[in-house]
Amino acid sequence: MDIEQIRKDITDYGEKVFLDSAGSSLMPKSVVRTINHYLLEEEKFGGYAVAELRAKEIADFYNQVALLIGAKPQNIAFTHDATDAYTKALLSISFNNNDVIITTDDDYTSNQIQFISLQKRFGIKIFRIKTLENGELDITDFQKLVDNHNPKLVAVTHVPTNSGLIQNVEAIGEICHNQQITFLLDACQSIGQLDVNVNKIKCDFLSATGRKFLRGPRGTGFLYVSDRLLKKGCSPLMVDGGGAIWKRKDHFELLETAKRFQTWEAPYALLLGLREAATYANKIGLKNIQAYNQKLMLQLRENLNGIQGVKLYDKGLNNCNILTFRKDHKSLKEITEKLTQSNVFYTVSKKEWGVIDFEKKGIDWAIRLSPHYFNTKEEVHTISKIIDGI
Repeated sequence: MDIEQIRKDITDYGEKVFLDSAGSSLMPKSVVRTINHYLLEEEKFGGYAVAELRAKEIADFYNQVALLIGAKPQNIAFTHDATDAYTKALLSISFNNNDVIITTDDDYTSNQIQFISLQKRFGIKIFRIKTLENGELDITDFQKLVDNHNPKLVAVTHVPTNSGLIQNVEAIGEICHNQQITFLLDACQSIGQLDVNVNKIKCDFLSATGRKFLRGPRGTGFLYVSDRLLKKGCSPLMVDGGGAIWKRKDHFELLETAKRFQTWEAPYALLLGLREAATYANKIGLKNIQAYNQKLMLQLRENLNGIQGVKLYDKGLNNCNILTFRKDHKSLKEITEKLTQSNVFYTVSKKEWGVIDFEKKGIDWAIRLSPHYFNTKEEVHTISKIIDGI
């Protein structure tokens, strides 16, 4: 990895220390250039003409995203964000009273809210896999839940928003695959920073966003749909002319690919921006990105663990490029003012982002740092000195 060139590909990075890629990361210049160029063409020629003119590049979006996760282009749908992708997956499942969803304590906030909404509207039951003392999922408990409740859906977040925990989704996927249970994976915090492969995870759905570690534009995302579900005729509750063809007065036919989960209208400038972000990541290589990130985070965790009064809140045997911390006897205001004054970009992780997890930890906030592969070891030492001085 050419870190110097990667940093040159960012506009006006300057003296800041950007550690918020789990929120909305910094786009490479080529992503912004792609979006702007497309919009200028739309200004001159109109949206229909430009979409036809750039049809090959639009089609290549599916190739690049598929390459990113080890899938095939026909398994990819463009969505407007991760929640849009996740909701379309949920709404493709015909829930009935007493149907069971199995999830985790660390599932994404929006997902937990949607499960509760389904519970209120359809009377479904929600079971959460036990978490071991070290933060790992209790796979034995998961197998018991599957055997006892015959779930309609298993839904797990790969990396929660409020910590660096990497959940053992491969073990979950293996059990779901063997028992033909639909498995929905939220990968919005792992895509772009980890080497994610749907064939290893064996999920049926994978939802993701563009704005986080993938370094794409806001208002973009994608959904992966397995061949098994496509062959079964799985589709969202509401399909429009982008996902089906109206054949007769009372009949339509679904598209054969995951595009049945798309709507006809799409922001093609942003879609091509996301395609460029995926292309950029693919050229560097997710294995290279993950390896570099692991070294970066190992140094940061070691540094912060050595600072008196700093407590890290990330459990699990495997952690990624999200770190949450507090410092003894220091208020939220004291910490945030110092970080902001030092030109550090970060996020405050709040209790409502992970109610169950935060209640276990006995806190209602934590500072979240999320470095990425454009960050340097020098920046790691800089942020460590800043925190030490608070």
